[in-house]
Parts: sequence; structure tokens; C-alpha cells
Amino acid sequence: MSETESRNFIESIIDKDLAEGVYDTVHTRFPPEPNGYLHIGHAKSILLNYGLAQKYGGKFNMRFDDTNPTKEDIEFVESIKADIQWLGADWEDRLFFASDYFGQMYEAAVKLIKKGKAYVSDLTAEQIKEYRGSLTEPGKEDPFSGRSVEENLQLFQEMKEGKYADGEKVLRARIDMASPNINMRDPVIYRVAHMTHHNTGDAWCIYPMYDFAHPIEDAIEGITHSICTLEFEDHRPLYDWVVRELEYPQPPKQIEFAKLYLKNVVTGKRYIKKLVQEGIVDGWDDPRLVSIAALRRRGFTPESIRMFVELCGVSKANSIADYAALEYCIREDLKAKAPRYMAIIDPVKLIIDNYPEDRTEMLPAGNNPENEELGSREIPFGRELYIEREDFMEEPPKKYFRLFPGNEVRLMNAYFVTCTGCVKDENGRVTEVHCTYDPASKGGNSPDGRKVKGTIHWVAADTAVSAEVRLYENIIDEEKGVYNEEDGSLNLNPNSLTVMKDCKLEPAFAGAEPYDRFQFVRQGFFSVDPKDSTAEKLVFNRIVSLKSSYVLPKQD
Repeated sequence: MSETESRNFIESIIDKDLAEGVYDTVHTRFPPEPNGYLHIGHAKSILLNYGLAQKYGGKFNMRFDDTNPTKEDIEFVESIKADIQWLGADWEDRLFFASDYFGQMYEAAVKLIKKGKAYVSDLTAEQIKEYRGSLTEPGKEDPFSGRSVEENLQLFQEMKEGKYADGEKVLRARIDMASPNINMRDPVIYRVAHMTHHNTGDAWCIYPMYDFAHPIEDAIEGITHSICTLEFEDHRPLYDWVVRELEYPQPPKQIEFAKLYLKNVVTGKRYIKKLVQEGIVDGWDDPRLVSIAALRRRGFTPESIRMFVELCGVSKANSIADYAALEYCIREDLKAKAPRYMAIIDPVKLIIDNYPEDRTEMLPAGNNPENEELGSREIPFGRELYIEREDFMEEPPKKYFRLFPGNEVRLMNAYFVTCTGCVKDENGRVTEVHCTYDPASKGGNSPDGRKVKGTIHWVAADTAVSAEVRLYENIIDEEKGVYNEEDGSLNLNPNSLTVMKDCKLEPAFAGAEPYDRFQFVRQGFFSVDPKDSTAEKLVFNRIVSLKSSYVLPKQD
């Protein structure tokens, strides 16, 4: 790392640890609970942990913190693995499960009992909460804390053997019921739960609590820097207590950073689950959500997510990012990558009355004016075309430079055409727009030097590819905010999805594969939907429009 390179506060801590010989390497991990899909906030943690391992030539582990079988599912395990691989974080051969260490965790608990640092309690969950005290009042001693080591060992063994019902007994760490930190007031470290586990089946009926299991997992794997979000800052004394009392030779160090919050989005698992169950979205990967799977399906790239995470930075202070910043990143990433083709989302026929009926010509066009390496193509042109319905108005307002009776416009890469009128159905809806063309203006330039103010895109009718196009807005009504203050429900935007069924695309789109990304001229960036698109009927998701309201922050 160069001396001039800017370091975040975590890198400064790591630099100091390495310089002082606290650790001689860097070993990080990403430890999600498999109880839902990952979202954009998790991407920051994944990329931070993996990035640090890469920067310092260390190792990165992938570990599922699967200590709570009541909420976990193999579906979530597989989705999380897919998300992390897509983001480019490579755990190599280091994929672990907390449940792999259940035997060692049990032995660790026995060790604490033998040291007089843990005891079995018969208090209910409500009583434990009552005895814990408050932020202003100390807790009360557990009436069962005086049990002997021998009795605690026997009771804990019986808990393991399934002799007690769920909630009948727990194992508590013996620390300090008067501690100013409530997390240190004899926390529960094991509970009885007769549940089938996705990884260990019915081998266990007692399960460790997260705050006890997590530091043990880190220590077993040789993690040096256990990087987590700020809500775990108050849990750090317990983390340190566990690794100290269990006498690990090179205990890991917990470091907290600020979560990535995104304005006006839904990340809460219970809310997303409800949206899925009620059919408001079509799954955890619905493109209106900000799960990593949803962003991938919508057409975001790993590079754009990495750019966004870097833009947000790493700090100790919580802040909220604007969704427009994420949109800025995908536009920046795709503007030179995506082929720029013509697609008509809301088509109306344009008929060039003086163009030969049986003639089709091929017109050259570049695939991306910002990247000549993407090459060029030839586009079929004929007498009947499709244009966007909004590109014609019978009675236009001022400064409308597209098609209206008597006005001349340029057809992109083609000819000048002059509108002569339109045909309507019995309801007054325009079904055809008619025009004439200037054969001398081929390529979009007039030989006599006359100028036109409007340029519109088009697709030849005879060779058009039909497709469905899905236009997305925020699933949340941004004016009202995410949550309804009265009942806590979501303020949903009823117009979050618009489906355009019979769109017309130029032939260059034929054969597009799932996740292929394109810029639709004048429309935005679009991606082939991996779930619903078929070779017979393409389905495109709009990733982002072309217009941006985001201003890149000034660099110091």
C-alpha cells in the first residue's frame, strides 16, 4: 500500500496491529445468518471484508452463522452463496457453518461451567428480562446462580440429552449483574430448542446464542479482525469476555463500522416476506426490491455495486445514501459497456407514403458512440416503421420539436421526414402517422444544409422483434416515506410497475440472453429478465432511466 493512499479508520487499526506484531496476517470473514436474502447493506460488509483481505494479502472466509434453526432455510443458504460469488468475493475453499462447531461450542460452555463462569438457570425468559434491570437500575442476582459446578455440569448434560422442554432451562454466563452494560448482566449463552437444523438435523436440541457462538467461530477460524456493524458495539465487551475466558491464544479483535442505509427502500425481512406472501412482489428477487438478488435480476452489475460502496465510504458515523447515487453508479458503469440500440416501448405506426413499398435498405449505425470498440451494425429500413407514441402530437405545445402535421424531423441514422397527418380509430386514438421522406437526406443530413430541431428513433415494422418491457419506480411512495406512522405498514406506490406488452425492437436484439444489458436509445438502460424471458418472447427490465438527479460529491 502506498504512503499516499487514503486509509479508512479500519485500515489504520490494521496497520497498527501489524506494525506492533499483534497479528502477522489479516484474516476476515462475512458471517450472515441464513434467515433471508441479503440486501444492498450487506454488500458493503461483504466487499469491505473481502477487500481488506485482498489489500493486505490475507484470507477471507465465508461462514453461515446458523445457530437459530427456527428461522433458517437452505434456500437462503444457496441465495447468499450466489450473491457473494456474483459480487466477486472469493472464499476459495473456506466455506464454513457455525453449526460445524457445535461440538466445540458445547465444550467451551463446559469449560466456563468448570471455571465457575457459567450456570444453569430455571428462570423463564420473562423473569430473566425482569431480573436484568434497566439502563438506570442494576440487575438482581439469578436465584439459581449459586448452583455448584457439579450440579451445573449435570443439568447442562441433561439439557443436551433432551430432558427439558423448550424454555425450561438456559445456561447463563456469570459476569456482573450490576454492569452498566446490560449485555454483560449474565447473558444467556445456551437455550433448549427441539428443532430440526438444516445442517445438523436432529443431532442437537440445545443451541448456542449468537453472542456466545460468534466470538468462538472467529477464534476457531483464526480470524484476526472481526468487522461488524455499529449495533454490535455494545456487545464488544461480551465478545472480548468470551475469547478471554476461553483462553484463545490469539484472540480476534472486533471492530464496528456504520451500516449502509438507503433512503426510501425496504430492507426489513418481515416486510419483504409479507410483500412476497401477499403477491405484491413476485419473490425476494423482485426488481423493485434492493436485495442483492433483486438488483442482479434488474440488471445492476457487480462493478456498479462496488462503485456505490466505495462512494459511500467506511466510517463510524451512520448516514443515509440516496438511491440516486446507486443509479448514478450503474449509469457510469454501463454508458460505455452497453450496446445502444433502438427500441419502441409504446409503438404507433409511421408510414412513409413516398417510400417504395417493396424496398428494404440497410443503414449503418454505431453500437455505442462512447465506445467505438463495440463496433457497428446495419439496421433494416422500410416504408412502414414504428415510432414512440409520444413522438407525435396533432396539436403540439410550444417548443415541441418532434412529429406534428407540417413539421420535419430527422429519423435517427436514416432520413428527414415531414409529417402529413394521421389516422385515428373510432375512439379518436391515433393508429397511424403519415409522412413523406427526402431521399437526398440519407444518413440524416440534408444536401442543401437545412436544419431540423427534432431527431426521433424508429424500428422497421417488417423486421421488428416483439418484447415485453417492465418499467419500475420505487415500490415506496417517497412523498409519504417508508412506514405508515399509524399502523407501521408500508406506504406502497401503486405505480411501482408498468408492464408494456407489445414493444417493438430492432433485429439486433434477437437472441439476447438473460442478464444481457442494453441502452434503449432515449429511454434508459435495460436488462433481459432471467426469470420470465424466453427465446420466443423477450422480457426486459428497466435498470435505470437516462436522466440523473444525482450530483457527485466534491472530493477534498
